[in-house]
Amino acid sequence: MSNAGSMDDFQQTLQRYDLCEACLQRLTKGTAEAFTQKPVSAQACWLCHGLFEEVPHFADLIAATLVGYEYGSFLIGSKIDDDLIAREAILWQHLGIQGEPMKMELNRRIGKILEPRLHKIVDFEHPDIVAMIDTSFDVVSLQISSLYVYGRYRKYSREIPQTKWPCRICRGKGCRFCGYKGKMYDTSVEELIAVPLLSAAQGTDHAFHGCGREDIDARMLGSGRPFVVELKNPKIRNVNLGQLAKVINDGAAKQAEALQLRFADKQDIERLKHADYRKVYHVLLEMSTPIPKERFIKTIQGLRGATIQQFTPTRVAHRRANKTRARTVYNCNVESVADTRANLTIETESGTYIKELVSGDGGKTQPNLSDMLGTPCVVRELDVIDVKGGITTWSYDRKERETKVGISCAKSRAHAASHPLRARYRLSKSATASASP
Repeated sequence: MSNAGSMDDFQQTLQRYDLCEACLQRLTKGTAEAFTQKPVSAQACWLCHGLFEEVPHFADLIAATLVGYEYGSFLIGSKIDDDLIAREAILWQHLGIQGEPMKMELNRRIGKILEPRLHKIVDFEHPDIVAMIDTSFDVVSLQISSLYVYGRYRKYSREIPQTKWPCRICRGKGCRFCGYKGKMYDTSVEELIAVPLLSAAQGTDHAFHGCGREDIDARMLGSGRPFVVELKNPKIRNVNLGQLAKVINDGAAKQAEALQLRFADKQDIERLKHADYRKVYHVLLEMSTPIPKERFIKTIQGLRGATIQQFTPTRVAHRRANKTRARTVYNCNVESVADTRANLTIETESGTYIKELVSGDGGKTQPNLSDMLGTPCVVRELDVIDVKGGITTWSYDRKERETKVGISCAKSRAHAASHPLRARYRLSKSATASASP
């Protein structure tokens, strides 16, 4: 429609079809004043077959489905009959255009009804809930964004793992070997923390993401280990994390403790997995034969700043790739030495296997303390006493999170209002209004 001739051809082709006002406006991109075609009723429309007449009904269905859910932003999606999509493609071909799909117009009209009615905002990028309406069957399905909670945990028990361990025999189904529990251990840090959070949010499932993990027989003390819990399909988003921390810690019966709970988002999982951090350990070491204290201390100090080479340890070879990993030992201090036992504090790069640094694991870790001291050594007790690094600099409060994801604040409304889809809609409506008598 760049010139009068092509506009006339477009109008002549368009007049072959009986179209409702909504379809005419969409196809003419808000320039209806240039055309004389009169719209027909929605029911008589060749293209939509009365689809847009049902917009208030679809809005009612969606509003009813959303009852009981907490959310600050939403987005509308739709599934329309394949026959209507085929008719639209035929019309585009005849007109020589690639128009805006009728489902986008439908979504927009429903959203404009629901925004003031629900007192929520339409968010095109990060909605809390997407409501999908199947227009053929009047069925609404919800796609609910996960709720993310960041925190740190301490683990005081040497008898529970970080995450739930399915039974290696039945794979979680339940059998004699696991006492029909479906898991190898009665509980885990994951279950102690995530289950109360999931219950409060009334979600359907969870995922626990830790910043590394300690061995089952190791404690996690000091500042705690960072984690993010993903709560899937939550009905409640405004959970009280302060109260939940107390519920978690009371229920954990001194096996574990949750600290610094705050809201996070999906990107924080990537930060968690790829952050640069160091770990500090307390090690109770036992030697096969006593070593003079002065020699022992001098030998230990020789590890400071050393880069060690660790081939995949024997004890984790079934779940880790076989390769050599270079790791740095930043610091190593002797706290005490008595006969064949010694207490050490070791600070290392993330991913260092401390037990193998001490034992050597049959030569798979080089250098190692057993070779350096000239006597076999083993770790009798291991505690992680600090996890240092970028994770500790996170600063997430509730108001900051709401601003970021577009929930109940002026900035998020302005962001949603400036989205290109909204801008295009305003232009279209403005042009149509100016053409109205």
